[in-house]
Amino acid sequence: MKLIIALIQPHKLPDVKRALFEADVHKMTVTNALGCGQQKGYTETYRGVIGEVNLLKKVRLDIAVNDKYVQPTVDAIIKGARTGKIGDGKIFVLDLPECIRIRTGEKGNEAIG
Repeated sequence: MKLIIALIQPHKLPDVKRALFEADVHKMTVTNALGCGQQKGYTETYRGVIGEVNLLKKVRLDIAVNDKYVQPTVDAIIKGARTGKIGDGKIFVLDLPECIRIRTGEKGNEAIG
């Protein structure tokens, strides 16, 4: 079992969801996030005051999958999120030692579904 964490551009979420559904991955948690990387932010002027914005809006996807779905899930995220420009995001693949479905008490691969 693996936990896939992806940080993507907010406007790419519909494309990523579509690609994941095509890859038969339907379970995910989506969270709004702020962060910075190579983009380093930008400056903006509001009412004559210059402000630096270095934490940019991102969307975080958390997807728990069984081992056979890791590569299709990663490929789907890349397919949906890639623009070829700085700021497309990152994908982290972590080992998931345990998963428990609260409703049934199922554990492991069966709990992920």
